[in-house]
Amino acid sequence: MGRVEPRLARSRRHRRVRGKVIGTTSRPRLCVFRSLDHIYAQIIDDAKGQTLASASTLEPEIKGEAQGKVKTARAEVVGLLVAKRALSKGINQVVFDRGGYKYHGRVKALAEAARQAGLKF
Repeated sequence: MGRVEPRLARSRRHRRVRGKVIGTTSRPRLCVFRSLDHIYAQIIDDAKGQTLASASTLEPEIKGEAQGKVKTARAEVVGLLVAKRALSKGINQVVFDRGGYKYHGRVKALAEAARQAGLKF
């Protein structure tokens, strides 16, 4: 059996995760995407097909605070911000969609920061 291209392997894992994780109105989905330099988080209601809250390292609000930090620390800042925005909209319970990534490093840091800020998974 040959080696599977990493992007293809991630998309397969993501499809498998999405088959099990569905965001509802009462428990929307916290979806994570990470690129080489940035990390993005969205809270999505799949029933309505709407993004309810989002945060990323590209936002001016975070850019200044994240400047000079390692990527894991930047992910924590994004996790805190997305949780704060969700809680302000009355969302306190979510299901976590790791997006086919391992629950490790930046993805784990974002999730734990969101939990500390008050989101329940």
